[in-house]
Amino acid sequence: MTSILDQHEQASQIYHRNKPVTEPMTSSGFINMQMDDNNPIFSKQKMNFNPSDVITHVTVASDFLVLAMANGKLFRMDLKNPDQHEEIEYSKFYPNGKLTGIFLDPLGFHLLLVITDRNKDGYPELVYLHRRSGKLKSVSKSRNYEVTEVGWNYENTSESNTGPILLGTSQGHILETELEADSDKMFTANQHYWRQIFDLGRGTDMPITGIQFHRIGKSNKFFIFITTSTRLYQFMGPALVTDGKLSLQSIFYPYLTTPETGFLEIPSTLKYSRLQFYFDKTDVPKIFAWLTEPGVFFGQLDTMSQQNSNSVFTHGDLINYPAVSDPTQVEKAPISFVLTEFHVLLMYSNKVKAVSLLNKELVFEETFSEVHGQLKSLIKDPKRKTIWAVTEKAVFRFKVMREDRNVWRIYCEREQFELAKEYCQHNPAFTDIINVKQAELLFTKGQYQESASIYAETQNSFETVCLKFLEKDELHALKVYLFKRFEAIDDDNKTLISMIVIWMTELYLSRLGFLRRTGNENSETYHQIQSDFEVFLLHPKVMKCMQHIKSVIYDLMSSHGDQQNLIKLTLMNEDYENVIEQHIYKKTYLEALNMLQNLKKPELFYQFVPTLIEEIPKQTVNTMIAQGARLNPSKLLPAFLSCQSDELHVTEIIRYLEFMLQNFNMKDKAIHNYLLTLYAEYDNKTLMKYLERQGMDVLMVNYDVHYALRLCREKELTEACVKLSALLGLWEAAVELALRVGLSLAKEVAGMPDESEQQRQMWLTIAEHVITKNQDIKEAMNFLQECPLIKIEDILPFFSDVVTIDHFREPICQSLEEYNNQIKELKTEMEEATASAEYVSSILLLILFQAFQFSFILSRKFCNLSDLIPGIVRDEIQSFRNRSALVSVTDTCYLCDIALLLRPFYLFPCGHKFHADCLLTEILPTLCKMPFCSIELTLTYMDQPCFLLISLIRYLKKVIFI
Repeated sequence: MTSILDQHEQASQIYHRNKPVTEPMTSSGFINMQMDDNNPIFSKQKMNFNPSDVITHVTVASDFLVLAMANGKLFRMDLKNPDQHEEIEYSKFYPNGKLTGIFLDPLGFHLLLVITDRNKDGYPELVYLHRRSGKLKSVSKSRNYEVTEVGWNYENTSESNTGPILLGTSQGHILETELEADSDKMFTANQHYWRQIFDLGRGTDMPITGIQFHRIGKSNKFFIFITTSTRLYQFMGPALVTDGKLSLQSIFYPYLTTPETGFLEIPSTLKYSRLQFYFDKTDVPKIFAWLTEPGVFFGQLDTMSQQNSNSVFTHGDLINYPAVSDPTQVEKAPISFVLTEFHVLLMYSNKVKAVSLLNKELVFEETFSEVHGQLKSLIKDPKRKTIWAVTEKAVFRFKVMREDRNVWRIYCEREQFELAKEYCQHNPAFTDIINVKQAELLFTKGQYQESASIYAETQNSFETVCLKFLEKDELHALKVYLFKRFEAIDDDNKTLISMIVIWMTELYLSRLGFLRRTGNENSETYHQIQSDFEVFLLHPKVMKCMQHIKSVIYDLMSSHGDQQNLIKLTLMNEDYENVIEQHIYKKTYLEALNMLQNLKKPELFYQFVPTLIEEIPKQTVNTMIAQGARLNPSKLLPAFLSCQSDELHVTEIIRYLEFMLQNFNMKDKAIHNYLLTLYAEYDNKTLMKYLERQGMDVLMVNYDVHYALRLCREKELTEACVKLSALLGLWEAAVELALRVGLSLAKEVAGMPDESEQQRQMWLTIAEHVITKNQDIKEAMNFLQECPLIKIEDILPFFSDVVTIDHFREPICQSLEEYNNQIKELKTEMEEATASAEYVSSILLLILFQAFQFSFILSRKFCNLSDLIPGIVRDEIQSFRNRSALVSVTDTCYLCDIALLLRPFYLFPCGHKFHADCLLTEILPTLCKMPFCSIELTLTYMDQPCFLLISLIRYLKKVIFI
């Protein structure tokens, strides 16, 4: 529990802010917020530990604390296990000795005590104590040397060996040695070697107050910092490695024979000074600080890139000690100090102050109560980075809380904006303030483009920033700002995106237009701006925005007369319609046609072919032919109809339509009608060939025959009208028209009808035309020979009354002779038909008679059978009496498949065999139930009389048994 006294001390702690937040955040889009942490950067906490006597010395490393007290005892404690601590008495071994220094290696295992004689009569002693031992051991070769500082080896990882270390003495000597504990676990000190490698005093006493050495990068080169009360020395050089052992002596070789140089001197009346290093997370030294009387001198260390340099520190600066609040008082210099990344903590006899390394201002002050005694030391654990303040009666630990919280503001005020952004902890409000100040600074310096780039990252008003650049007429900087803002805008803010895209397009077009007007179209500047403009148009967000505002951009480009960029933009947006329109606008028809050909989009052909075929008909038709079946000629008809201005255009249109008909067998009636119209208008010969190819079947032709006939009549194309009239079956009209053309065409038409009567009527028409016109008997006779359908009697009425019969004697006799022959042929045919009929009826009656022997039935109706059977039938009956048929034992009935000879049977002339009962069973249902109709005589039954018998029975039942 914290005591009342401790609470009073904490309440009295003074925490100084760097600077309150006073600037309004009107330039930012962020809300006003608390920008500093109210908690102090440094705060102390007293350890629950009461030493047995006054503390005189202290050291700490790797959470291992060692205190030396006035009663001659050492107090050792593992800070991780505070309950495990011990006290070791050292004064009984050196009763006249006085402890002047205590040093602990970074690992916390090797402790060195420096003891001098109180009476100045004896020799100083260097005592070694291992962490796991309570036995003190004197380092034998250290006599005559009063060690004032130890330079530990930070690369050492051994718990039993210190590795090469450097010792500084009160005379200014630099010693190199290596200490190792005995293997018998007595942990006595064995020095492998002990040698003096340099003398800073050069014969005069110059106490060493600080030693630090570290490797430079990953090389074999080291740097060594050594301080006295007034000087800071820097040594650099390669270390010597022998049998795996490192030796630092070689580093000093170059300095043995040179004048005393390579040091920094600051006058001081103090008998002491302090040297401190700050290490980053990888234990690489980054900052050093040297406490002197005027102040703390510090600088940045660069051990990675300074391998070939003579110095490893840069940006050295001196921090003056903060002034006291009461000007009448004079405050002594600090006794000790600790270096952190951004601050230096100064220890006075009764207080601790923290000063910023960046702005050198006091940020913290802590006064210690007199109850705890005076401050004895302020130290830092080199491994754990913890800070400890030790008074005569207490031990305090300082806690560091976000010491970089205000670093960004300091860097910002120092115009180190990149560092300010690095340390603002990604706070958007802080980052915005930094960017605003950086942009304003660049703007005041005239670096407008750089300023615009930074302004785009701020939350400043868009309009305000744009006006700043417009007032300066810095359009290029404005363009940079707009593009940066454009990239940062969220995709949902479509309005602002559209506005920026339009504005930037205007800026690019204006600049390009100005260069064109001034004759700089081929300059490098023009090409660079053009390239930037094309890159801008290809930006994904721009391309997406173009889908909504492309018409505005097109109009904008058109207003600037920039057809080249307009075509490029339409190509980027795949707005090919506008591309072709622009080519047509520029009258670059071939480029427009090439674009159409490469795109292979039929819908664009239908749109632009009317214009292109009007301007370049041959090339346009060639392109359409190359498209083949991708184009529908029916959709091109409006384009064809709009450009029939001369024979050249018509020829190319006919060429295209003929190609489509020949190669793709087009059936569209509109196409054929249009082609037929062109033929009728411009090429009559080809029209007749076309009609011939289409054929004479009205159902198979692809054009409208009635339209074609009407058209040909209007154009007075008689021959075509003849063809079309014949196709429609208008034979009389066809012949009449053909007679106007020529007799041969009329005769050809007369032979077309399938019906002979129609042909005859047409030939009579031709004959009437020929005879009434010429009255040429010889020609009429030749005409009779050509057409066998007409006779002399058909043409006689066409002759005039003056023509006598003598002129037709021969044709008339020939005609009568032909009629006589026809009469004879008809008579012969009639006789043959009569004989055939008698024969067929006789055969039928004979079959009926033999099959059923219906004599008893017939006797009832007829008195004499011979009245029914003619002579030819009697002859047939007589022939049947002499006929016979063989029946085999294996023969079976055709109905039941049982042996025929088992029961009475019928044998028919055709070869069929039936049992009598089977045949009766088969016939009775037919006689009783089947309707009576005419005899069913078929080819099948003619070869099977037995089945013909059944049909005859049906007939006789109807005729006889009525």
